[in-house]
Amino acid sequence: MPSLRLAGNTAILDLGESENRQGVGWIQRVNDLLDEALAGPATALVTTGSGKFYSNGLDVLEADGPIELDPEYVRLLQELYRRLLVLPMPTVAAVNGHAFGGGALLAMAHDYRVMRTERGFFCFPEVNIGIAFTPGMAALVQAKLTAAQARDAMLTAQHFGGEQAVEAGLVDDAVASEQLLERAVELASANLPRHPRTLGTVKEIMYADAVTALALPHRPAGVLDEARAGHSS
Repeated sequence: MPSLRLAGNTAILDLGESENRQGVGWIQRVNDLLDEALAGPATALVTTGSGKFYSNGLDVLEADGPIELDPEYVRLLQELYRRLLVLPMPTVAAVNGHAFGGGALLAMAHDYRVMRTERGFFCFPEVNIGIAFTPGMAALVQAKLTAAQARDAMLTAQHFGGEQAVEAGLVDDAVASEQLLERAVELASANLPRHPRTLGTVKEIMYADAVTALALPHRPAGVLDEARAGHSS
């Protein structure tokens, strides 16, 4: 279960010690802890996990074919990604282990990302597991990467280790596990704003396309196909 602690002026939000899949209860717990962090003395936020995974992604059942995501579930997911994207304090993902699919998206919503060098992969496996990016999810990734970097990450399902992820532009640094939190806190506290609300506004402006796309209602592919068929007839 996610938990929160304070390290100096930095709030450390531990995503949990299991796979940290992003189920509805997990999302609500993380939102509650973000409320707590914003209401307290913290001036920066670091998220991390305490087990093998940073987050193993969405809480959906595996299937042989394409997976249709529930619109309400997508709304909750994207609200969390959007909230982190524009949070009015510096944010760093300390990627302690595997960050797959939704876990990688969660990390991308932070200002900075640090991975450990010894273990863990950063991966967008969508094309191999039958889950299509929503426009909001795609816009989130594209807001943080160049067009070529986004292509290579989103279309290949490549597993990036720490140093590979740095080279691919997915993360800002890769360090040994014992240095991970220290490096993340260092990044988070390096440039603290005098006006946090303005920081949040600047993020909203910087990432306007992603912010807008993440607020769009999700229309499953089947619904889109029916709409297209009706339009063509």
